[in-house]
Amino acid sequence: MPTPFPPVPDVPARRSDHADTYHGHTVRDPYRWLEDPNSAETRAFVDAQNARTRAALDPLPPRAALQERLTGLWNHARRQPLWERGGQYFQFRNDGLQDQNVLYVSDQSDGQEARVLLDPATFSDDGTVALNALSVSRDGRWLAYALSSGGSDWHEWRVRDVQTGTDLPERLPHGKFSGATWLPDSSGFLYNRYAPPASGEAYTATTDAPRVTLHRLHTDPAHDEVVLHRPDQPEWGFGTQVTDDGRLLIVTVTRGTARRNQLWVRSLQDPLDGGAFTLLVPDFRASFRVVGSDGDDLYVHTDEDAPRGRLLSWNVRTGERRELLPEGPDLLGDVLTVPDGFVLHTLQDASSRLTLVDRDGAHARPVPLPGLGTVQALDGHATSSEVFVGLTGFLTPTATYRLDLTDAALHLLWQPDLGLDLAGYEVRQEFALSRDGTRVPMFIVGRTDALDGPPAPTLLYGYGGFDISLTPSFEVSRLAWLERGALLAVANLRGGGEYGREWHEAGTHARKQNVFDDFAACAEHLHARGYTTPAQLGIEGGSNGGLLVGATLVQRPDLIAAAVAHVGVMDMLRFQHFTIGWAWTSDYGSSDTPDGFEVLRRYSPLHTLTPARYPATLVTTGDHDDRVVPAHSYKFAAQLQHDQQGPAPVLLSVQTRAGHGAGKPARLVIEEKADMYAFLLAALGEGRGDGRVSAGAARN
Repeated sequence: MPTPFPPVPDVPARRSDHADTYHGHTVRDPYRWLEDPNSAETRAFVDAQNARTRAALDPLPPRAALQERLTGLWNHARRQPLWERGGQYFQFRNDGLQDQNVLYVSDQSDGQEARVLLDPATFSDDGTVALNALSVSRDGRWLAYALSSGGSDWHEWRVRDVQTGTDLPERLPHGKFSGATWLPDSSGFLYNRYAPPASGEAYTATTDAPRVTLHRLHTDPAHDEVVLHRPDQPEWGFGTQVTDDGRLLIVTVTRGTARRNQLWVRSLQDPLDGGAFTLLVPDFRASFRVVGSDGDDLYVHTDEDAPRGRLLSWNVRTGERRELLPEGPDLLGDVLTVPDGFVLHTLQDASSRLTLVDRDGAHARPVPLPGLGTVQALDGHATSSEVFVGLTGFLTPTATYRLDLTDAALHLLWQPDLGLDLAGYEVRQEFALSRDGTRVPMFIVGRTDALDGPPAPTLLYGYGGFDISLTPSFEVSRLAWLERGALLAVANLRGGGEYGREWHEAGTHARKQNVFDDFAACAEHLHARGYTTPAQLGIEGGSNGGLLVGATLVQRPDLIAAAVAHVGVMDMLRFQHFTIGWAWTSDYGSSDTPDGFEVLRRYSPLHTLTPARYPATLVTTGDHDDRVVPAHSYKFAAQLQHDQQGPAPVLLSVQTRAGHGAGKPARLVIEEKADMYAFLLAALGEGRGDGRVSAGAARN
């Protein structure tokens, strides 16, 4: 049976008379004042909500035990996949409870005699300054790395000497949504720089166009050269890369978050402050990504006339295009150019496959993978036979392999030791039928006895947007849930990228309701198959997945007993007015148009709430989130608390000095997970007892 939540006082937020008019329709916005994150009234609201949430969660019987168990599970050595530059091998490692992963470097691919190159623990005393991005020069001598503070998307670039571990004096501020692209001779790199936000405007919509900027090492960043700037196109974004032979600069021009881009090319043999780009693709008709080159021929991965992807050879001088690899039945997710061929990473029903093919696209050789999982990383070069692969799955932490291009075999280099035997756990894949008959894949994970037993507490996770695929991945905190006899389900909804462009577009704009219908169908499938019941089902999602949770909570509260929404997009009529929100109109549309307004107001979680009995709800956000601003969560939680007619609690948890989630210290993640699982166990009940395996038993 669920554990009753302790009684907590109501802390109703002030309701104002504010209203807006959209295309002749008046829409009330009583919590508009919560959009100011720095006002004294907003800070008082956050403090009161946090105190109320702590009063509800801290006394729950499983809370302390969960935090202890999560800390124990976290405390194991882990490594991310290797990558090589200039004969140096780089790898992120964590000895267990370090707040951030540490970057190591070695001159040996087996990782022996590796030394620390970058330790994020040294960035700040409280662990809230995090590594945002990095790039190693081709010769392996220099590391460009970007730091962000308090979870912000803004970052500052620095440069470290790989051999000495010391930093150059230059600091490059005002970076955002940018990597670093090194020049072929490693004398400098390109990055995107923005004008800094004016005082008090950190959370307003971004209107400044990015500047592709060249920084030359050992020079004053104030004199960095602007290589490309289009102030007439503030919604354009620029990604840069240099071909393996160092001859060509490629610029990928994007607009918002849409996976359709222009492709510009120019010679690097001319000065960067002169010369013209060749507009290889001058419009936004499809996705085009350069994955390699051979002289004037570019290898281009595209979904033009091929929603699941194909591979072209494209001559930059003559414009001649030749198809090397036609569209196949599975999604072509990634292509790595290697000597004499390509490594193809495809998705089959949302799990990975690897295949080697020759340069003409023929003679395919499948690479056997160790079970249902995800190729998390794939690193290599056209001139090197070394290819490193990172593999993971729901029950398999990330392991690093070397791919032998001769025999198409994977050779294990390193895998973590959890000290646990997970042989009694299982992953299944099943398909739900959505309202319109679409087959929706779903992974179901749990102890075998719980999967085959009576209905159990189950957590259903989803995202469904922006062409992002949810594939099998390991999250150690989930073991604290699964070992209690509870189940995890991960849904592959339309709007994601699991089956290519058509699958993505089927969950956008006026078709966004398909995503919510798919999620509801997965819940109904879990009920019908006897895995769980409405009284035992909880749902979880973050960011766009938080929107999914909010919409499902309002539309189908009958299907669930608990909901957890992290940093969700809840105000669909105003999201475009904050920070990078304007870029999401590629998926959502906008209330600025009459048609967009009509679509969005039908499902906007904030605007479709009405007085009713809602499931237990936990809303989480960070007070420094400058991607999905915290006002979304503040306003939704306040309105839901106002409209809740049932006994289930509606809680808001706000982490301070935290943002959208990237770079969050491990200790804060552990606390957040302990809160979530204690909340879910209180709302849904326990499973079939604690099935954890002791470390001693695991070794027998």
